[in-house]
Amino acid sequence: MSLKMYQRITAQVKALIESEPDLIANLSNISALLNMELEEINWVGFYLLKNDELVLGPFQGNPACVRIAVGKGVCGIAVEQNAVQRIYDVHQFEGHIACDAQSNSELVIPFTVNGKVAGVLDIDSPNVGRFSEIDEQGLVAMMKEVEEIFQSHHDAK
Repeated sequence: MSLKMYQRITAQVKALIESEPDLIANLSNISALLNMELEEINWVGFYLLKNDELVLGPFQGNPACVRIAVGKGVCGIAVEQNAVQRIYDVHQFEGHIACDAQSNSELVIPFTVNGKVAGVLDIDSPNVGRFSEIDEQGLVAMMKEVEEIFQSHHDAK
């Protein structure tokens, strides 16, 4: 995938969510769009931070873990460190939580709402090493745009 393709996806995401203030509706459409556009993935969606744990949000894929403690698994570490986690082989990640035995690599991007970490975008692949630096850059840039739209929705209230 190229950065140009991620720029196109970002433009589509912005068009989908900029006029809708509801967080869950927007995350639902983002996960559906990413599921349509990204190749070689088997799960894409969001976990939302509630009372110091991540709770399953809108997603596309097989049923998933419902709750993940902050600091546990790839998603929990991403929130604890407020840092992107791009995992080449999840089976080499100490403390990996296997919600789906088919997943072999993972990309997790924390996002903020109103200046505070609100959750993560989580993408899984059955392929080891599926996610490149370009995937990370493209999706991080997309989520920065999403955060700005969420902030503008919050400011408008």
